[in-house]
Amino acid sequence: MSSYRTVLRNAEFRAVLAAHVFAMLAIIVADVALTVLVYQRTNSPMLAAMTFAIGFVPMGLGAVLLGGAGRTRPSRDVLVTCEIAVALLVAIMALPGMPVPAILGLLAVKGFIDPVFAGTRTATLSELVGDDGFPLARSLLRLVAQNAQFAGFAAGGLALVFIPAAQALIAAAAGHAAAALILLIGTRRRPSMELAAPRSSPVAAVRALLSVPGIGPVLVMSWLPGFFLVAPEGLAVTYANDLGGGSLAVGLLLTGLPAGAVLGELIVGSRMSPARRERLVVPFAASAFVPVLGFAFGPPLPVAIALLVLGGLGMSYSIGLDQLAIARIPEEVRRQSFTLVNAGMMVTQGLGFAAAGAVAEWLPVRVALPVIAATGLVTVLLAGRSLHSDTECAGSPAGRR
Repeated sequence: MSSYRTVLRNAEFRAVLAAHVFAMLAIIVADVALTVLVYQRTNSPMLAAMTFAIGFVPMGLGAVLLGGAGRTRPSRDVLVTCEIAVALLVAIMALPGMPVPAILGLLAVKGFIDPVFAGTRTATLSELVGDDGFPLARSLLRLVAQNAQFAGFAAGGLALVFIPAAQALIAAAAGHAAAALILLIGTRRRPSMELAAPRSSPVAAVRALLSVPGIGPVLVMSWLPGFFLVAPEGLAVTYANDLGGGSLAVGLLLTGLPAGAVLGELIVGSRMSPARRERLVVPFAASAFVPVLGFAFGPPLPVAIALLVLGGLGMSYSIGLDQLAIARIPEEVRRQSFTLVNAGMMVTQGLGFAAAGAVAEWLPVRVALPVIAATGLVTVLLAGRSLHSDTECAGSPAGRR
């Protein structure tokens, strides 16, 4: 059974992880800088908010239309090219006088590239650390992403006190360039494992993924929970305002879910066997929604943060779900398949942010959050029935070890 320590012994994976650190910090600093820049130029909260959301839908289109780009080329070439392209896009956004519509358009272009990078990297992990190490390698990447939110939002906010938003964007572009350099130097240029596979159209690629035996319930559990889980983040500003708090209260609320997610990943990844992780996918996913039901009582800030930390613990269901995915998706189609899976996750999360905002337009936030959480809980339990029945019928590799 692989452990975090075993996975980290792999030098190429350490390079991938280091590149991920630079890229995540760059993404978060750019998000903060762009939000400030757009708001300064337009004085529009809606346009400022769009800088976070506008890249989500293009991710789905990019996965379908460009997913084949990462399928037949050496993974290092794809990853380095994507990071360089994103670095250039962010640098162009920083040009003096760049119109806001052009900035939003460049963000949409970036949304086309992101799923190709994410899908190629995800599929490549099994090439580096093996199928047994894949779930924990993915877990470590998520841990970096969660921790980068703490450091990145703090660093981005602090940096903008001293430097203009455009200069922060230049720093973010440099971060992506550094990630590209680390991948270029730290990983080998190995041929794609899908080179021998026949080329397929985007529609055929989607059909191929959907035809994988037992993949349907895995896709449902990969895509739907996130639609509901993003509500506390999407409504953090509104809830903080209801409590009479300011930006500090918003920041503290936003740290709740990531803090719980980090703790949950470490416990599940280091203390549980692969078979147990798989059995607990649905219970863990369901447990992420239960604490949010407590917002119906309008808890004060410390209690609200504690509830979100408890909810974040349940996000560790992703480790067992990754095991099921890597066991069921054939090796020869993993890159394009994981591109589609990752893009689907991002699209549903983006739609979840929009849906949470729409619900909060009609209901008080202390009602909206429990309603969304209850709906998510029911959805997970219903979807989980098919996941468990399918696993019992098919028998997963991890479950047989």
